[in-house]
Amino acid sequence: MRVSRKLSNNATWINIDADEITEKSKIYEDYDIDPKIIEYALDENEHAHMDYDREDGTVTFIYSVLESKKDKEYYETVPLTFIVQKNRLLTISNEDNDYIIQKMCAYVDGKEELSIYTLLFAGLEMISNAYYPVIERLDKQKDEINHLLRKKTTKRNLYALSDLEVGMIYLKSAATQNRLLLEHIQAHAIYRSFTEVETAQFDDAMVEARQLVSMTDLLSTVVRQLLDSYNNILNNDLNNNLSTLTIFEILLSVLAVITGFFGMNVPLPLMNDRKAWMLICAVSALIWIALTWIMRWIIKRR
Repeated sequence: MRVSRKLSNNATWINIDADEITEKSKIYEDYDIDPKIIEYALDENEHAHMDYDREDGTVTFIYSVLESKKDKEYYETVPLTFIVQKNRLLTISNEDNDYIIQKMCAYVDGKEELSIYTLLFAGLEMISNAYYPVIERLDKQKDEINHLLRKKTTKRNLYALSDLEVGMIYLKSAATQNRLLLEHIQAHAIYRSFTEVETAQFDDAMVEARQLVSMTDLLSTVVRQLLDSYNNILNNDLNNNLSTLTIFEILLSVLAVITGFFGMNVPLPLMNDRKAWMLICAVSALIWIALTWIMRWIIKRR
């Protein structure tokens, strides 16, 4: 979405759609953008960071934005590029993060006096706020999956919990990188040039970024703990099943040994007694019961 807005002190904000930028396009020349920055902006795997050009004072911020649509079984993030020039703020967006540009447009339309950095930090705060509804939905989804797993541990529910964990890893990583970017700005020389209003807006963005890191870290830890707990439960159930099968194997092997003797083609006691099978069965049953009691006693002691 192409956007052009007037800001205070003869400054402007222009948003460029990433689809308009191609290898043959001269749009980066029209706005005096370094081609390397264009590569950053078009790279969907680019992480949040800041670049400062000492020659012309241009500052580039790349911030991780939550995708507007969930294409996979979990949420992912995409970069949004902010380029601060002397009297101009440039943003490079795509269809996955265009909803942030729409929010920034509504914010600009409602303000009379707005500097470049005030709009920039307001946009960063909007990005952090966009995570919260998704985090809340994922938290509810985690509770629902946990409730289903308590009833019955199925493969489908375990896969759902695993997808939730993968998604939280992406969100936690993006939130942490965004917070580190803001901390880098705070330690940079440009921070000392901010006005009181810009500093206040920056502090708001920092608070939201830190809160987002705390939320994603907590939810990610809980999901990881749930997965570990259910893995332990499954392993314990498997051990119990193997122990039960081992006991049955031992008990059945005793009966097989006893009956195997009388299946041999050699003279044995009671071989001519027609009712000997009753005595053999009784003795076998007594031995089987005794072994069962001994095995249960050994297992309980463990």
